[in-house]
Amino acid sequence: MTPTLRTERLLLEPYVPEDEEGFVALFQDTRVSQWMGDGPAPEEEDRALFGRIFTKVYAQDLFDVWAVRRNGVLIGHAEIKATDAVEGHELVYALTPTSWGSGLGTELAHAIVAHGFDTLGLTTVYATVAAPNGASLAVLARIGFEHVRDITNEDGTTTRVLAHHR
Repeated sequence: MTPTLRTERLLLEPYVPEDEEGFVALFQDTRVSQWMGDGPAPEEEDRALFGRIFTKVYAQDLFDVWAVRRNGVLIGHAEIKATDAVEGHELVYALTPTSWGSGLGTELAHAIVAHGFDTLGLTTVYATVAAPNGASLAVLARIGFEHVRDITNEDGTTTRVLAHHR
């Protein structure tokens, strides 16, 4: 069961069905989705993804996934999950553009890494970041992530693999 986490300014808690519109809006914002997975997806796919959080991820207790709130408002998404891309657990997060540049990304990433180490007992937490996403690369470097290797994607783009060791 995904636990509730608190930081100085953020509340990370399991999604509730009423979060669907905020989740879809976050994932439909191309400033955000350009850096996630395969990039922007049709709205129907994002709605289906939101549904799978309940019917698959939470129902089968597959991994921790959170709604990220500040002052009661949904401002982001976060998860930590096992992934074959890094043969370990990967941190994933996204914040609304209005939250960028305020240190919230650093605060959020730090909380998820601490959860990985302290609660999940991990010795390493990974992140995969599109090479041009300088803001996320800087956030992760600030909290101790180091560049491990690059992955060249089928479309010729580069994804950086980063690791944070306990």
